[in-house]
Amino acid sequence: MDGSQMLTWGLMVIQIPAIAILLFRLLKGPFRHAPIQPQSAALEMLGTVSVVVPTLNERDRLWPCLEGLTRQSYEVREVLVVDSHSTDGTGDLVLQTAAKDPRFRLLHDDPLPPDWVGRPWALHTGFLHSSPKSEWILGIDADTQPHPGLVAGLIKMAEAEGYDLVSLSPRFILEYPGECWLQPALLMTLVYRFGPTGTVESADRVMANGQCFLTRRRVLEELEGYTTAKSSFCDDVTLARIAAQRGFKVGFWDGAPVLKVRMYEGAWQTWQEWGRSLDLKDATSPWQLWTDLWFLFSVQGLPLAVIIFGIIGAFPEGIISQTLVNLNLALLAIRFALGFAIFPSYDLSQARFSLLFWFSPLADPLAFFRILQSSFQTSIQWRGRTYSALRGNGQKGNG
Repeated sequence: MDGSQMLTWGLMVIQIPAIAILLFRLLKGPFRHAPIQPQSAALEMLGTVSVVVPTLNERDRLWPCLEGLTRQSYEVREVLVVDSHSTDGTGDLVLQTAAKDPRFRLLHDDPLPPDWVGRPWALHTGFLHSSPKSEWILGIDADTQPHPGLVAGLIKMAEAEGYDLVSLSPRFILEYPGECWLQPALLMTLVYRFGPTGTVESADRVMANGQCFLTRRRVLEELEGYTTAKSSFCDDVTLARIAAQRGFKVGFWDGAPVLKVRMYEGAWQTWQEWGRSLDLKDATSPWQLWTDLWFLFSVQGLPLAVIIFGIIGAFPEGIISQTLVNLNLALLAIRFALGFAIFPSYDLSQARFSLLFWFSPLADPLAFFRILQSSFQTSIQWRGRTYSALRGNGQKGNG
């Protein structure tokens, strides 16, 4: 057996188990939880929710979030905006909102402790200052745009189905050509690893999204607030998995009908900022991390290269080589088909050259490379802060 034949067989051995796993996960799609719909508040929901919004120099994009929260009904007892000493006037914008809606309060967190990441520290501060009369704590990111009826719809569904912690995937607003091409490929790394939003995974594989993160107060009290995720750059996933391991019922649902988000400006910022946490290494064991890297390499990183090599005749002739190429053609076809499945999760009304969205499968090798790069990154810059090294896995000691 020569080198090219060994390569062909090696690729088959690597890819076939990954393809089987992918198909198993995608087949859960038709049985996923229905998307959250806007609802009107019921009288018994009066004052049951405290909303916490962490901010750091967010003035340019905070207003849609504040406006959306003012349009929530009486189920929201208070909105605590925890500002980490912004220098761009973020606090002034909050105070302007508070002058019109007394539910809003501006808080400033204490200096960041050395063993904390900024975002969970701000959320922890908000939790500690929230009213003990609120049964639910809802974390909302500053870049989100909540629709009327979001909070009521989320609370009603969570209580009706007995959930203790629920987070929502949003509808992403894309504008620039590069992000229309790259962002869906990065999102697909999550779909491939964890299945469609709203499907059920084991406790150590549950997904979460901190942009809209609802938790019963008693859950955070048992977990001592956000201390279990204090050193995690994916504190949402870390906290959700720890809660699931403790026996709480955790869900991750489609929130596109009630929540939009404008995350990053352009492809480079998307690559830098979102890519830093997509590997989820702070919420994942080393074995799971390596397994995920093998899996993404097999189903996202390889298909285009294998197809190109097949076209130029780099593989030896024979049924094995043809089978290998056909398998990767099938993977590419599945990936293009999934573009239709995730399309409702995008708002392209403001996009320039939105057609690039449909060519995002061609960015899949880059998406895999970004996950690989982030998985071994030890120094992270985030929101103007530099963290010299990750301070251990966010789940250690929390079992």
